[in-house]
Order: sequence, then C-alpha cells, then structure tokens
Amino acid sequence: MIQTTLCYLLKEGQDKKEILLAMKKRGFGIGKWNGAGGKMDLEKDKNILDATIRETEEEIGVKVGNLEKVAVLSFFFEDKKEWNQDVHVYFAKEWKGEPKESEEMKPKWFDLNDIPYDETWDDDKFWLPQVLAGEKLKANFFFGKGGDKIINHNIRIVKEV
Repeated sequence: MIQTTLCYLLKEGQDKKEILLAMKKRGFGIGKWNGAGGKMDLEKDKNILDATIRETEEEIGVKVGNLEKVAVLSFFFEDKKEWNQDVHVYFAKEWKGEPKESEEMKPKWFDLNDIPYDETWDDDKFWLPQVLAGEKLKANFFFGKGGDKIINHNIRIVKEV
C-alpha cells in the first residue's frame, strides 16, 4: 500500500469555524476539493509526519506545526489497484505563512457548515464530519469501477491513530 498524507488547516473565529480545502488542479484527484498532501518520498521524508509537513508547504505554501493525527483511511480501488493507499490525516491549527495557490492546488476557506461534499471525494461525507466532531478514526473505503463511487466502507472509532 502506498503511504500518503492529508492535512487540513482549521481556524476558529469569534462566530465561526473554518477549514481550508484546496481544489486539485492536476493529477490524481483533479477537480476535487481536498486537503493538502501526497505520497511519502523515501528520499526526502524520514516518516509520514515529515511527508505531511513537506507536502503541505509544497502545495499551499504554509509551514504547519503542532499537527494532530485524526485518522488513517485505507482506500481500495476495484479496477485501479495501483491507486490503493493508506492516507494519514492530520489537522493543523498552527502554521506559518498564508495559504496560496500553487501549480497543483488552489486553497479556499470554508465554513464547517458549508463544506462542498458534492465536489470532494465520495468518502469525505462519511468520515470528515466525524473527525471534525472530535472522533479519531480508522476506516476502509472500497471504490467501484472508475474509482469515483464507494461500493462499501467501514469506519471504526478509535482512541488513538
């Protein structure tokens, strides 16, 4: 299984909570809102946390700190086995720099009540609300032919990921 990362920036104002999503502009997941992230690079990264920090900086231009691991999601694709992956999901409430557009992603802040689930990966509607509510998860998602729609899934709430 490929080891990959996702990092979501979260901020709280007086009356609202927001999440930073980024529109994928090229490659895997093009045209979908997602967190910043990508594959672990064995030449650059000592561990998955290093990969999360590096990928977030490359994709949206911020240096994240004090990351909270909230989920490990395993994805299985019926007709694209090379896409199978474990995704290590982190929340960041601290970072340096302002999110900015890169060649790969265009970031935008969303109110937690206005996440555009119809423009994200099909699985997000199942697990993202749970981790935003404070749960820690391990989950498996099985995508059918074409890799767009979930045909089966299971989610376990855990104390630690």
